[in-house]
Amino acid sequence: MSSRSMTLLAADDPAPAVAENSGAASPFLLVCDHAGRATPRRLGTMGLPAAGWEEHIAWDIGALELSRRLGDALDACLIHQAYSRLVIDCNRSPDHPASIVTAADGWTVPGNVDLAADEAQARRLAVFEPYHARIGAELDGRAARGLSTLLVCVHSFTPSMGGVSRPWHVGVLHLGDSPASTAMLDLLGREADLVVGDNEPYAMDGTDYTAPFHARRRGIDAVELEVRQDLLQDPDQALRMAELFIRLLPRVIAPG
Repeated sequence: MSSRSMTLLAADDPAPAVAENSGAASPFLLVCDHAGRATPRRLGTMGLPAAGWEEHIAWDIGALELSRRLGDALDACLIHQAYSRLVIDCNRSPDHPASIVTAADGWTVPGNVDLAADEAQARRLAVFEPYHARIGAELDGRAARGLSTLLVCVHSFTPSMGGVSRPWHVGVLHLGDSPASTAMLDLLGREADLVVGDNEPYAMDGTDYTAPFHARRRGIDAVELEVRQDLLQDPDQALRMAELFIRLLPRVIAPG
């Protein structure tokens, strides 16, 4: 590890990967890539105004709270990222153009403009790699104990983008053969008054990193859930969304 990567995070900076209920025997492992919006002290605000840190560009609004409710109810381990996706996006390959964005949703991130290669590498080594190493360690530990696992990735999305409204309440993203995703789509489709996106509002087309990287190499299944943010900002709706997935996830792995 280079000296730059070792000094990116100060002693009082948070660890990038936060694991809650590690070692739980539940069949689910929950991950939340865009949970946090911290920045290393060395990077400060990265030139982004305070209002920008409240927006989706910085984090998935409501996703951590939803993940924690699912983890508590299902007695599952939850691993989430403490740092903002603006430091480095942990659901993008480090060589993807959107790994470290310079602008998004009308905001410019000055701290990411003209970023030197060694600075980008420092973020990868200090934030991205420890996060995925922690997920990998949990999955490997489960495999060693003979536990089957469904990897559940939790995200949220904006009600509109580019001035276009998004009608979906929830979406399921998947790539290739994913029985869990097929089952979840079927179960969600039976829910009254729920508009469900099949690879909407995003498609898992190679852009996503976490689910394919960890699931494919281990031969396990993954389901990526997207929930519209306005449904997570209203307390009653947020509870409804949590109760929905608490009820459906066990049926995904044990139909009937």
